[in-house]
Amino acid sequence: MSDLSEKKPQPGSGSSAVPPAHGSSRGLLIGLAVLILVALIVAAGILPRLKARAALKTETIDLAIPTVNVMHPKQGAPHQELILPGNMQAFIDSPIYARTNGYLKKWYVDIGAHVKNGQLLADIDTPEVDQQLQQARANLNTAQANYRLSEITANRYQELKNTESVAKQDVDNAVGDFQAKAAMVASAEYQVKYLEQLESFKEIYAPFDGVITARNTDIGALITAGSSGGVGTQLFHISAIRTLRVYVNVPQQYSQDTKPGLPADVTLQEFPGRRFKGTLVRTANSIDLSTRTLLVEVDVENPTGELLPGAYGSVHLKLPSDIPTFIIPVSALIFRAQGLQVATIGPNNRAQLSAITLGRDFGNEVEVISGISAQDSIIINPPDSIISGEEIRVAPAGQAGTAK
Repeated sequence: MSDLSEKKPQPGSGSSAVPPAHGSSRGLLIGLAVLILVALIVAAGILPRLKARAALKTETIDLAIPTVNVMHPKQGAPHQELILPGNMQAFIDSPIYARTNGYLKKWYVDIGAHVKNGQLLADIDTPEVDQQLQQARANLNTAQANYRLSEITANRYQELKNTESVAKQDVDNAVGDFQAKAAMVASAEYQVKYLEQLESFKEIYAPFDGVITARNTDIGALITAGSSGGVGTQLFHISAIRTLRVYVNVPQQYSQDTKPGLPADVTLQEFPGRRFKGTLVRTANSIDLSTRTLLVEVDVENPTGELLPGAYGSVHLKLPSDIPTFIIPVSALIFRAQGLQVATIGPNNRAQLSAITLGRDFGNEVEVISGISAQDSIIINPPDSIISGEEIRVAPAGQAGTAK
C-alpha cells in the first residue's frame, strides 16, 4: 500500500509550486484604494461645478422675474380751474395795400403809432393816372359833342319824316347814330369815374382804430396796386388791440364743459401776480383730428394797451363741473407705438398694460384722465421690456423700486 502522506514533487517533473494566497489580496487592496482616490478627486472637481451650475440656474430664473415697487394712484384735486397755454392775437389784424400805381410821396405814421378810423397814413404821387384821367375827360367832352350833334340831326330827320322829305332809311340811320353816341358818352363817363376813383386812392387812410405794427415803404418807393406783389407791396400793417383774442386748445375730455360765457383769466410772466379778466366767447364746435382738442376763443379787454398781440399767456378756465382724475409719477409712464401706457399688477402677480389719457403736466407728476382706477397697483419704473401677462415680483415696502 502506498503511503497517505503528501508526496514531494520530484525534480524535473515540470510542475511549479503554488504562490502564497496573501500576495494576491494585497494587490487587490492597492488597486481598490487607487480607484477610490481617483473617484474622490473626480468628485471633488465635479461636485462644486454642479453646485455652481445649479445656483446659476436658480439665480437666472430668479432674476428673470422683475422686482418692482408699486403704488396706488392719488386722487386728483377737484377741477375748479383748468390752466392751458394761450396765444394772444389782435381783435382785427389787417395789412394795408395801395389801390393805385405810383410813387410814395409822403408817409405820416410809423410803427407804434395809434391811429383813428379815417386818419391819413400816406400820400401817393400818380402821374400816369393823372394823365389818363385828363385824357378820359377829353374823350368824354368829344363824346358829348358828338352826342349833341347826333341828337340835333336825329330830331331834324324826325321832323322831315313827317313831311316825307327824306327816306325812312335816313331817319333810321340818324336815330341809330344818336343812340350809339349816347352809349359812347356813357362809356366815357364810366371811364372818367373809374380814373377819379383811382385818384382818390392816392391818399391812404386807416380802416379802423388801431396801432401801426409795420411800415414797409418809404418816400420815393414804387407803389404797385393790389397785393399780388406779396409782402413788398404792403404799405402798412394795422392791428386793433383794445380787445384781444386769446386762442386756447382745450383737451377733448373738457370740451363738454367749455361753453361760451365761461369766465376766464389770463396771466403772463411779465405781469407776475396780475390776472386779466376775460370771457370765453366762442368755440370751433369741432375736435381737431391731429391734437384731439377743441379750439376756443377768449376775449380780453385791453384798454391801456398793456397786453401785446402775439404774446404767450396762461388761460385759467373756471369749469362748472368736476372731472375725476388721478395723479401718478412720470416714472410710471410707458411710451410705445401703441400710445401712452402704464403697467399695473393683475391677478397672480401678472403685469397688465393699460392705455391712459393724460390731462395736465405737473413736472414730476402727471394727471391721468382715464385708463386707471384708485384700486390699481401702478408699477413705478417698469422695465422697458415688460409685457402683459409677464410674472412680476413686488418688492417689500421701503425697498428701492428699480427693476432687476
